[in-house]
Amino acid sequence: MHPSGYYAWLAEPQSARAKEDQRLLGLIKHAWLESGGVYGYRKIHDDLRELGEECGRNRVGRLMQAEGLRSQTGYRRRPGFYGGKPTVASPNHLARQFNVSEPNKVWVTDITYIRTYEGWLYLAVVLDLFSRQVIGWSMKPRMCSDLAIDAMLMAVWRRKPQQQVMIHSDQGSQFSSSDWQSFLKANNVISSMSRRGNCH
Repeated sequence: MHPSGYYAWLAEPQSARAKEDQRLLGLIKHAWLESGGVYGYRKIHDDLRELGEECGRNRVGRLMQAEGLRSQTGYRRRPGFYGGKPTVASPNHLARQFNVSEPNKVWVTDITYIRTYEGWLYLAVVLDLFSRQVIGWSMKPRMCSDLAIDAMLMAVWRRKPQQQVMIHSDQGSQFSSSDWQSFLKANNVISSMSRRGNCH
């Protein structure tokens, strides 16, 4: 190939399949991290199928291998992690009713991850569904129940709600832990959870 042709190839926009690979890789990373870094491509593929993703098992394996995501053998899966039965599952009180009439009535929370030069950082955020504003957040180098609790603590401290608040989350282990549930009860917050494999 002539050098000019090679550089022209490099300058071409990312193909649709490459973009789809990037999207899938984000889902794969999330599932792998939620498993505690122990799942292989077969179980990750099963989780993606539960989410309604149409992708081949070999494709999941290829993307995981390219990213360096490997399974661990000889482990016991911790309860409440991605795809497993949560410790405490609350009903879905929100029921996709995203239009809220006043502040401090419904909050939503989730955890994401950020890649840095020193490794992964985990960010928990609490939003008021009325204003869509961030009212609490917490960042830690590992995913634990304190991550979610600290974000909620900031939200409660900043807003000081005078009435019962609903907090909606997925069924991740941080939100189904006994520490999380105890914190909500102590602060007059009712828990609402989406069904497994659905963030809404």
